[in-house]
Amino acid sequence: MKTISMIETAEQACRAVMNTYTPAELPPAGIWHYHQGVFLEGMRRVYEQTGNEEYFNYVKSYIDLLVDEEGNFLFAREELDAVQVGILLFPLYQKTGDKRYMIAAKKLRSLYGSFNKTTEGGFWHKDKYPYQMWLDGLYMAGPFALMYNEHFHEPELVQQVLYQEKLMRIHTKDQNTGLFYHAWDEKKQQPWANPETGCSPEFWSRSIGWYGTALIDIAERLPDYHPSRTELIEELRALIPALLAFQDEQTGLWYQVTHKGAREDNWLESSGTSLFIYTIAKAVQNGWADASYLKEAERAFNGLMEHMVDISGGEWKLNGICIGTSAGVYDYYVSRPASANDLHGVGAFLLAVVALEQAKK
Repeated sequence: MKTISMIETAEQACRAVMNTYTPAELPPAGIWHYHQGVFLEGMRRVYEQTGNEEYFNYVKSYIDLLVDEEGNFLFAREELDAVQVGILLFPLYQKTGDKRYMIAAKKLRSLYGSFNKTTEGGFWHKDKYPYQMWLDGLYMAGPFALMYNEHFHEPELVQQVLYQEKLMRIHTKDQNTGLFYHAWDEKKQQPWANPETGCSPEFWSRSIGWYGTALIDIAERLPDYHPSRTELIEELRALIPALLAFQDEQTGLWYQVTHKGAREDNWLESSGTSLFIYTIAKAVQNGWADASYLKEAERAFNGLMEHMVDISGGEWKLNGICIGTSAGVYDYYVSRPASANDLHGVGAFLLAVVALEQAKK
């Protein structure tokens, strides 16, 4: 059997989704949504590695279906998730010079002034989740703000992102494990909220993965001299060994509920694993983490290929992807369905593969 490279594996993943969905059909179809945004950002990075214009055109087609000739588009104005797709607007503008992409970016940027906030100024994850900050939100709204600053020179956006990160770290980091709880309720009113801390009770791998991914993407865009860059890098250096302490010894993967792999009803999950690979590989590539950690990222990738990637039916498939998930208790997380080729997982996988490929060079 022919051995294929990691980037060829990423191309197989891209092709599997492209063969299943046109850009207009990417689920949830016809909606400006981070599910598509994560996958398309992964595809865009595969495009950068391969130069295959078909991938770029697929990304562009999705955005062009939703953003009209005046730069108008329909998006959810009450949630951080709506911002994430905006990271695609900047590379599209750089390549095409089409001004409507920047008009759309300005519309998304305006959301930062309208989001509801905690008493300390932390963004609610969504209006329907009052006074709650979720780890996911740092990735959903953070990198876009730094990219926007690079184009429009609004340094206050950088400070905003750093402040949001600091609030999340203060309120959700567990000092014993070094992991982060999925969500924090300032009012301590949610059924899942710890009555003393307001934190949700479990460490959910994909949410920690979003946080690690955000730390990477934010730190990479801060100049070397920025005083907060060192702080973020130190946080990454602490997070990686904390993650590795819970890596499954047999498979190299991570569990749905990160720290409870010994529980029989817990299960190995591919999207969180992929985001951990991304975080580790990028940290090593940038010289922020010891090079020896790359072996653990490779072990996780090999675990995905052995236990989660299925090509037996002639079509590439990534299994073990948790569907969209809110904050909750242990039973809630482990009872969430696992799907195949969910865009959460395929997008995270693409990010992981490209990062690992680059780190190994």
